[in-house]
Amino acid sequence: MPTLRQLRYLVAIADERHFGRAAQRVNVAQPTLSAQFAELERKLGVRLVERSRSGVSITPLGREIVARAQKVLVDVQEIINLAAAESSGIAGRLRLGVPPTLGPYLLPHVIPEMHERYPKLKLYVHEDTPREIQGRVASGDLDIILTPSPVENRALEVMPLFDEKLEIVCAPDHRFASLDRITPEDLRGEKILTLEHGHYLHDQVRGLSNTFDAEILYDYEGTSLDTLRHMVGMGVGISFFPELYVLSEIRSHRELKVLQLHGATLSRKLCIAWRTNSHARHLGAQLQELIRSAFESRHQIELKA
Repeated sequence: MPTLRQLRYLVAIADERHFGRAAQRVNVAQPTLSAQFAELERKLGVRLVERSRSGVSITPLGREIVARAQKVLVDVQEIINLAAAESSGIAGRLRLGVPPTLGPYLLPHVIPEMHERYPKLKLYVHEDTPREIQGRVASGDLDIILTPSPVENRALEVMPLFDEKLEIVCAPDHRFASLDRITPEDLRGEKILTLEHGHYLHDQVRGLSNTFDAEILYDYEGTSLDTLRHMVGMGVGISFFPELYVLSEIRSHRELKVLQLHGATLSRKLCIAWRTNSHARHLGAQLQELIRSAFESRHQIELKA
């Protein structure tokens, strides 16, 4: 009979396509992982992977077994989580996924209150793009995610959080910086900076640029919001920043000017998501209320869901 450890090693090998990286992922020595994997193949009497100089590939039967192993591991973790929730309330470990355009600028507002309200809850935070964290929560690697919409994975349940404004920002010596406000017509032909492909913000800024007939500078895509801020500050172009980032990082008009756009409201929808029928559904509504109240109290503003 395969052990849970062997199934966990199998899933890691399938995800990493490399025995060394798989061993690092599950925090064991490579010889240990290789020996347990060989024992798993011996027990099942089948070959699950094929090795070559280019790496590891999963056999057709191996792919089917990996899918079933992933489900077994998710179900076992759910059993553990349900038992912990029943005996201790909201406690134990919460594996939270957030994109880098949201997590660093939202979590500092809510973690102190979360820790005060749920002192037995241990939070593990993983940052990645929205599509990656959606895949990881669906596969059981994460319990719950905070993410911009849309949530494309059909295995997830979604709860709205709030609408976050997008702010137009320019360098202090840009021609817009002396204006009290700008209009959508002013953006026609403007050079727009955005994040690299893979971030939802990239897709949204590209859509806004098309709407306003502006020009995206694809050769100058930022790897992070901080990188983007520096390029805007050097006058390479203007950009759209999430409100949470502006509140957290842009402290002076001498660095960047935040513009008022007349005649259009720009925003992105933030939400909470978890696997359908996951134990995390009991925490979702409480997290929604906690996040909204903590943020509204910190900034004296009313959020719109």
